[in-house]
Amino acid sequence: MTAQQISAHQVSWKRLAAWSVHAYTAAGLVAAFAGALAVFDGRYRTAFFMMIAATVVDGTDGFLARAADVKRLTPGLDGARLDDIVDYVTFVFLPMLVVYCSGLVAGVPGFLTVGIVLLSSAYGFAFSDAKTGDHFFTGFPSYWNIVALYLYAARLPRAFNMGLLIVLSVLVFVRIGYVYPTRTPVLRGPTLALGLVWAVMVTAMVVQLPAVSRGLLIASLFFPVYYTVLSFALHARRSR
Repeated sequence: MTAQQISAHQVSWKRLAAWSVHAYTAAGLVAAFAGALAVFDGRYRTAFFMMIAATVVDGTDGFLARAADVKRLTPGLDGARLDDIVDYVTFVFLPMLVVYCSGLVAGVPGFLTVGIVLLSSAYGFAFSDAKTGDHFFTGFPSYWNIVALYLYAARLPRAFNMGLLIVLSVLVFVRIGYVYPTRTPVLRGPTLALGLVWAVMVTAMVVQLPAVSRGLLIASLFFPVYYTVLSFALHARRSR
């Protein structure tokens, strides 16, 4: 085999690896479909496990895409656009399906509330500044999978659930920068370490569904609080 043939062979394998990363990203849609089927069967714990699986894919595909150099090797496919499509289905549509079908909201008010979430997040994904050059999300970054889990575990009044969903939907349009956990450079190490601890706690919550330990639920709020405080502090510093 000549040096030219070896080089062409290597390029072919690299292209295959790049396309495999895109397939890995798109696999989040398969998890979402499985989650939707679980919702229709009333198996909400399974639906949340599918959300966890989709989150793992979303948290790792960016690193794999950069390692595989997908932008250069697959120039005809926009990986960022594919990622946004998958994220909308897994982080917005599926969680709202759980929220509505499980009775966390109900009737026409509940339907309208879910509609507000779906529409606001669609705009959120479409904004040109949704992700900034210095690695922040602009506006509430559609963490509806997390919101749905806490609402499902806490079993709060429907009026509270609808109010919270509407407030967070409004925050999608407020141009506050939120930490991008895997890419925001400031305190990235501590954020990822705390996020890993929190992920273990959240997984334990899903295992316990539908009866989650109140102590575990409250303790797990440490990371959403940390994330919010850090995001607001960094936004204030960036604004100055």
